[in-house]
Amino acid sequence: MPNFLTVKILFVKTTCITLLSVLLFSCSEPENKRQAPAPAVSVYKINTEQIGTHREFVARTQAFKKANLRARVEGELIERHFKEGAMVEKGQLLLKIDPANYEAMLSQAIADLASKQSVEENAIRNLKRAKDLIGDGYISQSDFDRLTTEESQAKASVKSAQAALKRAELDVSYTQILAPFAGRIGKVNYNVGNIVGPSSDTLATLTVTDPIYVSFQLEEELYLNYSQQHEQAEAPSDVKIDLTLRLPNDTVYQESGQLDFADTKIEQGMGTVELRAAFANSRGVILPGLFVTLITEGQEKQAMAMVPQAAVQASQQGKFVLVVDKSNKVKQRHVVLGRRINAMWVVEEGLEADEQVVIEGLQKVRAGVTVMPVVKSVDALTGTIAEVLVEQSDKAATSVVNQ
Repeated sequence: MPNFLTVKILFVKTTCITLLSVLLFSCSEPENKRQAPAPAVSVYKINTEQIGTHREFVARTQAFKKANLRARVEGELIERHFKEGAMVEKGQLLLKIDPANYEAMLSQAIADLASKQSVEENAIRNLKRAKDLIGDGYISQSDFDRLTTEESQAKASVKSAQAALKRAELDVSYTQILAPFAGRIGKVNYNVGNIVGPSSDTLATLTVTDPIYVSFQLEEELYLNYSQQHEQAEAPSDVKIDLTLRLPNDTVYQESGQLDFADTKIEQGMGTVELRAAFANSRGVILPGLFVTLITEGQEKQAMAMVPQAAVQASQQGKFVLVVDKSNKVKQRHVVLGRRINAMWVVEEGLEADEQVVIEGLQKVRAGVTVMPVVKSVDALTGTIAEVLVEQSDKAATSVVNQ
């Protein structure tokens, strides 16, 4: 049997092992309760741009020049000298009507004029002889008066024949339809072989679209304000204002425009005045009849914050963004937005330069949460989010780890 000393030693060993296990378990417990790492989110650093007061108008484009080509004489269409949609030069032959009938009428008018001129010459000679003889009493006064009348009638007949000849020449010239100016010609409405005339519809339409006109309506109150502010301007083009176009595909036209015309009357029943702007259109991107948005912006500008569309959210209280402060905590901030410029919003109230807003990872965070911000850039035109310099991202991450 084990003696008392052996039992005591075993008891002491067991007690020490138990105490050691308890101590080890209590030491490992805080490791299991360590907090999860802060979620990483993409942020955009707010910058400012010089923005002026602006207004948007629904507008419609118009051709700089437009000519509806019509037939001025009747006949068969026998030639076409252009491709639909092509550019043509001033004076270029476009269409030709059969001239045979009009050339025959021209020949007849030439012959008739020659006959009338011959009668005129004979009447002039007879009157001249009568003037030499009437003083000696060789002819009566009544014969002299008759010869005078015949001479006057012969001259009138010549003038009438000359007018008929001119008309016949014009009719022959009208059988050739020429381009009145250089431009782009549209669809032809009559094919070769068709009979056309003055009562026919437009044969084709010729337009000039560089520059392109943009017409819009301005309320009479705003027009009065505009007139009073620019009393010294002699023409609408003298007004210093930035004009841009937003096209139906929601892109901004690259060329800027200028005011070209302001109407001289108020449209009754509408209370508006028509204004017109001109935009360069050398590539022919804009066609007449297009509905566009005309954006006017004053040249007196002030620095305003710009925020990407990706950062903006909406609630019942309005628009808001999630701001990451200097301690990397998320705060919800309500903002007042102005106009949209491509992929950015103009911020009228709520944000300042150099503040950071969350643009990716919005679903992972809420107000009050600490995050690990990763600074990224945003293409102001397309809204594409891209990485920035590695040094900036590493610096932001180090700031969170050191907290």
